[in-house]
Amino acid sequence: MLAPHTRKAVVLLSGGLDSSTVVAMAQAEGFEIHALTVIYGQRHEVEIQAAKLVAKALRVSAHKFVSVDLNQIGGSALTSDIEVPKDRTEAQMTSEIPVTYVPARNTIMLSLALAYAEVVGSNDIFVGVNAVDYSGYPDCRPEFVAAFEALSRVATKAAAEGESMTIHAPLINMTKAEIIEVGQGLGVDYSLTHSCYDPIKSRACGRCDSCQIRNNAFASLGLFDPALAHL
Repeated sequence: MLAPHTRKAVVLLSGGLDSSTVVAMAQAEGFEIHALTVIYGQRHEVEIQAAKLVAKALRVSAHKFVSVDLNQIGGSALTSDIEVPKDRTEAQMTSEIPVTYVPARNTIMLSLALAYAEVVGSNDIFVGVNAVDYSGYPDCRPEFVAAFEALSRVATKAAAEGESMTIHAPLINMTKAEIIEVGQGLGVDYSLTHSCYDPIKSRACGRCDSCQIRNNAFASLGLFDPALAHL
């Protein structure tokens, strides 16, 4: 049972490895978790079901779903009819911003989290962005997180009344392997998570950038990625 004075935190939960770890990390800091999952028209919508499983397993206080149809904007292999890259080398992954980048996705998601935080009375938002492991996404950089935090401190009723919002990005400078180690120490069940960009019948393809990054991290720790047990 949480103490009455426990602080509330809004945590963006996609159902992937990173965001699931962040939920556990925020809990370990004593926060009451209000998870927020954004349904944005992603082709890998199986992650939404994974988010439900993770939220239940970690016993979050509340879990809200918000829909924003980014298919209407497109511009990404995750939201439109663009082929998801497969079997790329690390050098290829780091060479440019990948087509799986969703324009302004983290800005949109953090804006929704900011609105939700105001409603539930939270001054803390957690997001699982990560600048290491060659994701190549511009909205996963420390500069972006700092800029959004600055915005959050002037953009809300709470800010006008003297409250100070904090955007927590605890994974920002961690490798995927380090994230897995932290999550295991906190009891995260990674068999419930889903990270694949182009699932086949709700199962990880094992070949997209996300699958390879995740699988390589587990392998570096001498572990097997449970998401690829079917392969």
